[in-house]
Amino acid sequence: MSALDDYRAALAAELAALAAAGLRRRLRAPQGLDLASNDYLGLAEHPRLSAAMREALAAGAAGAAGSRLLGGQRRCFEELEPRLAAFSGAESALLFASGYAANTGLLQAVLQRDDLVLSDALNHASLIDGIRLSRARALVYPHQDLDAVERALRAPRAGRAFVVTESVFSMDGDLTPLAALVELAQRHGALLIVDEAHATGLYGRRGAGRIEELGLREGVLATVHTGGKALGSAGAWVAAPAPLRELLIHRARPFVFSTAPLPVLAAALQAGLDVVRDEPGRRAEVHRKAALLRGALAAAGVPASGASAIVPIVVGDNAAALALQDGLLAAGFDARAVRPPTVPAGTARLRVSVRCPLADADLQRFAAEVGRLLGARAA
Repeated sequence: MSALDDYRAALAAELAALAAAGLRRRLRAPQGLDLASNDYLGLAEHPRLSAAMREALAAGAAGAAGSRLLGGQRRCFEELEPRLAAFSGAESALLFASGYAANTGLLQAVLQRDDLVLSDALNHASLIDGIRLSRARALVYPHQDLDAVERALRAPRAGRAFVVTESVFSMDGDLTPLAALVELAQRHGALLIVDEAHATGLYGRRGAGRIEELGLREGVLATVHTGGKALGSAGAWVAAPAPLRELLIHRARPFVFSTAPLPVLAAALQAGLDVVRDEPGRRAEVHRKAALLRGALAAAGVPASGASAIVPIVVGDNAAALALQDGLLAAGFDARAVRPPTVPAGTARLRVSVRCPLADADLQRFAAEVGRLLGARAA
């Protein structure tokens, strides 16, 4: 058997093991009512975004042609980034092609080997990977355990201390006690970095996120915001002091060594920010409908945690989560099962995203169907 044949056999065995554990993934196009995507405000199909992108494409190049340091810089980025900074309440902003690139680039660039970085146990993979790439001394603290953070910050350390967290957790939908965390970091001389991916567009007077909502900008080193969720397009940006932006241009490897985002993305983000500014009722509707869904699930006998647009329905077993997903699909609902390693073992779930375009009646019907399916399984 050749080395290639041997490796093919190993791949087949590994995929079979994933299937047996209920962990095999398959790509599937959306079907039914969308309760799975991160398009919270319904902007991915908003006509203002489509029109802005068509206009930009007609007026300029289709591709970026290189990294921003080697021919990929465009006037549209120069016009966009000051607006992203103002929207975020920061001194400056730097655009990346994705949230993953922004988080890994920021953390890999900022953290030094002698630094201590405290990371919430449920932080997104992009935050975890950025910390690993930095080779800083990492301590993972239990989810939302501020006592553990304080104990770690009291201990002697050689370099700086950083605390890294999400403001809205992507799989549990719960909210970080940011005011208490800012106070804790300031008291112990630590620097705070906050991923606002699932808060951008949904919280605050401008819709910039929970740091804006709580008035905590001065207590945070940097925030990361995404355009690929509530803003309806793609890309992400780091909002930070101007010297940090300059450092990222030199040290953030995903920025330095990646082709720049498509220029048309700048038009989409500008239009998304326009809609968030002009239609604040959309984010109010998301929060109202999330509360409605939680109430409907409770009435159907289904526990649903979280306090945001993300409503996790934890069933525990991988096979049970897949069965619930398939049963809901048959009833016309697209709600996807999330399994390890995305969530801890034994906590497989449906991660339901409440979106502005969803009708109240559809959310109530969805809750009733979840209750029926889970009741039938229990029986």
